[in-house]
Amino acid sequence: MTVCSIEMEEHLLIHSFQDKFDRHLMELAEQIYSDDNIKQAHACLDKTVRTNQLRLLDAYRSARVSDVDFTTTTGYGYDDGGRDKFEQVFAAIFGAEAALIRPQIVSGTHALTLCLYGTLFPGDELVSITGRPYDTLAGIILGNKRRAGFLRDYGINYKEVPWKKDTDLDFEAIEAAISPQTRAVLIQRSRGYSLRPPLSITQIAQLIQLIKSINPAIITIVDNCYGEFVETKEPPVVGADLTAGSLIKNPGGGLAPCGGYVAGRKELVELAASRLIAPGLGQECGPSLGLNRLFYQGLYLAPLIVGEALHGAIFVAQLFKNLGFSVYPEPTATRYDLVQTICLGDAEKIRVFCQAIQAASPVNSYVYPEAAPMPGYDTPVIMAAGTFVQGSSIELSADAPMRPPFTVFLQGGLNRYQVEYGAMLAAQSLLDHNLITS
Repeated sequence: MTVCSIEMEEHLLIHSFQDKFDRHLMELAEQIYSDDNIKQAHACLDKTVRTNQLRLLDAYRSARVSDVDFTTTTGYGYDDGGRDKFEQVFAAIFGAEAALIRPQIVSGTHALTLCLYGTLFPGDELVSITGRPYDTLAGIILGNKRRAGFLRDYGINYKEVPWKKDTDLDFEAIEAAISPQTRAVLIQRSRGYSLRPPLSITQIAQLIQLIKSINPAIITIVDNCYGEFVETKEPPVVGADLTAGSLIKNPGGGLAPCGGYVAGRKELVELAASRLIAPGLGQECGPSLGLNRLFYQGLYLAPLIVGEALHGAIFVAQLFKNLGFSVYPEPTATRYDLVQTICLGDAEKIRVFCQAIQAASPVNSYVYPEAAPMPGYDTPVIMAAGTFVQGSSIELSADAPMRPPFTVFLQGGLNRYQVEYGAMLAAQSLLDHNLITS
């Protein structure tokens, strides 16, 4: 009965593509739906979604979440019981002692900045042990002018350990980079705008164990953006001192309209809170502004929504691999973050691809994105994001820095069917512009 239902669903989806796409593209889609290896990849993904969803349900029940917790505060935000309970629930889900989740945190970069400025002091050293951080965070660390409030302006030293031949972590180089002045190390889980692979929770655990064996006092900070709920554990479970990310990515479930989080050791979370609010005030302040219900509901839906995005990414990877492009991860590979890369190799192909993803969106589908300078990036960037929440990358989006090797980074999707439709539309647009052949 289940097999028949799945086959009918696939048939209806293929039928919905008729008269819209080239016959060759339709044949490729049919092959993907019928491929046993692809079906197995979907089945494995469903197991992760089920495990995470039930884990969240248990956490909500244990915390006795009530509709009373959805009430709001304004002004200073004192005595916001719903906000405080949400942070406790979030911490329990992530395996952390404490969490700071506020709408006043505007991005993942902002959340990570709170970690850095809260824990580092003049004369301290920060070491990025997973290569160059994402563009916006690298800018905050290194800066582009003097006395503008970048980390280096406060006398904080910085160095980074590149990936070994862009394919693997260099444990010997990491060990050599740690010095008596090293106070914190930065671990970036996702790939950023690079082609290196994302980190698994197992690899993050190995890195933390290495750092703690050298000096247990070193603070391990994990950039968790795009990684939440892709596996069944989060970095605090394997010893990360601080973990940070954005609520308009995975953990917001497509409902959180803004916000970010920091989770980890209680005293370190308090330092991050002091940087967000003010020293001495910490987590006591910060109004929820009517967003408690969206935060609770978005987090609860997050495993399911992350799963939908990853189901769609499997289709994207297989379609563009069949069209002759290099993709990472491979269609049936185990995934450790939300991002699907496609090496298009040409600026015009990236433009056409991103415009097609925009056209496949429920919001601003009529807009044609173009590459342009963006704050925090050193090259023009094109971004396609027809999203209900501005900049949300748990919703379907695609972006790329306009520089060699001209790779597009696709992520998100509130449902797999939009992701599949967007991929087909992008392939058709490349075909119509004579940028690929059928």
